Amino acid sequence: MIRIYTQIEQGQQWLDRYRGQQPHFACILGFTETGLIPGISAAGATPRDRQYTAIADAEFLYSGPRPHPQYPLPPLQAGASPVLISRAVLEAQNIPLTVFNAGLPHPPAVPAVDLGGTPAGCLSSGKALELATVQRLFAAGLHWGQKLAQAHPEGYLIVAECVVGGTTTALSVLMDLGIDANGKVNSSHPLCNHQQKLALVQAGLAQAHRNRTQLKPVSGGITGDDLDPLMAIAAVGDPMQAVAAGMAIAASRLCGVLLAGGTQMLAVYALIRAVASYHALPWNGDRIVVGTTRWVAEDPTGDTVGLAKAVGPVPLLATQLSFANARYPQLGAYERGFVKEGVGAGGCAIAAHLYQNWNQSQLLQAIEALTLRYAGLSL
Repeated sequence: MIRIYTQIEQGQQWLDRYRGQQPHFACILGFTETGLIPGISAAGATPRDRQYTAIADAEFLYSGPRPHPQYPLPPLQAGASPVLISRAVLEAQNIPLTVFNAGLPHPPAVPAVDLGGTPAGCLSSGKALELATVQRLFAAGLHWGQKLAQAHPEGYLIVAECVVGGTTTALSVLMDLGIDANGKVNSSHPLCNHQQKLALVQAGLAQAHRNRTQLKPVSGGITGDDLDPLMAIAAVGDPMQAVAAGMAIAASRLCGVLLAGGTQMLAVYALIRAVASYHALPWNGDRIVVGTTRWVAEDPTGDTVGLAKAVGPVPLLATQLSFANARYPQLGAYERGFVKEGVGAGGCAIAAHLYQNWNQSQLLQAIEALTLRYAGLSL
């Protein structure tokens, strides 16, 4: 049910350490105007739909299928929201959930911790967020990481995200940190739109570098060596990244951390290493893994394993959940490369096996039962 793709020994030790332990699910919602660019993301059929994707996912994650939700799940080009996977596991295994608003254009319709962030502008501007906002969000992440870890010292924290356009901001931050990520990232499309992403990122980084040269006299010079990594988020990132990095750093001092996602959480891991080094913050790398779906880990249009190796010594785990025999075509679309991951779906599937030893059929049964309930209310 769980395969380890990189750092196999370290990954196996992590799985053995946290087997049978109850996790806590922290879902960080954010927004970037990058997600509104036509064709950039399949997480919502239109740019208008994508404004509400994170809010709708949070409502479903928290409440499950209900008649007349305030924000219904947006129509997708194909497939069903990965929140169906996450909600099925949280509900059936009674896993506690905390929702965080890192910066959304509209407030969530469910209880959420407001971290005082703002939505990010398009990364192509090179000025996605105010640095002060990024610093505030990072500090909030440190605070909540410690707080949640203190409540679950024997268990682990699942750090998840919902940011439409987030694989593109992940690419931009990775490249700003000097990591060769071009062509390695994933997307919600069956064929990753690498050229579109790269063009945006190159525009954003060029603008960011122009902005930075104005910060210091030329004699001082701004190089990668003396650049605060939080500036990368401010230039070309999104609000979730700052919170997730802070949360994982603080939580890793006390408990396990499962960064639930693919490309986006590998970027968060790269930020963790860079920020902790720059600011001399203690953290425990042995307690952190990245967990996703096999649709991401084995995506032939990306190179997730290569990216994991490039960002550092982090175990990349993936649930082997399959929808090949799913009853519903919207689930079967995952096997054709649509959606792949989001809202911590892969992390939740990993946790389902780790916490209550669910097998493939138990997991599929729970997801299909929830899909049936949702479809019945949506008719």
